Amino acid sequence: MKILLAEDDELILRTIEHKLKNEGYEVILCRNGKEAIDQTLETRPDLIVTDIMMPFASGIEILSAIQQHNISTNVIVLSSLGQEDVVEEAFTLGASDFMVKPFNPNELLLRIKRLLRFK
Repeated sequence: MKILLAEDDELILRTIEHKLKNEGYEVILCRNGKEAIDQTLETRPDLIVTDIMMPFASGIEILSAIQQHNISTNVIVLSSLGQEDVVEEAFTLGASDFMVKPFNPNELLLRIKRLLRFK
């Protein structure tokens, strides 16, 4: 299974990457939103984990691109914002799940496994 990870915080990026690779997932790393959109269109990952606030394009813009190109994939949105309007917009655009930073990497892994169970 292929998971695209879009996160501009290097520590969070590497922590999640390590956790996912230990579970046997193929991980595509993206350090900004534009790169995440390009990689999503090119690789069609089974699941996307994306931060909301990133350089060049936000997590909301990634969700919009996925919707615009009719890509069927689960998306977990990470954000330190936790604002109700951002959460609502993410779910409106097709987010499967939402986690507020800081989060427990083990909980993220459980949520990923739950979403990929039926893939």
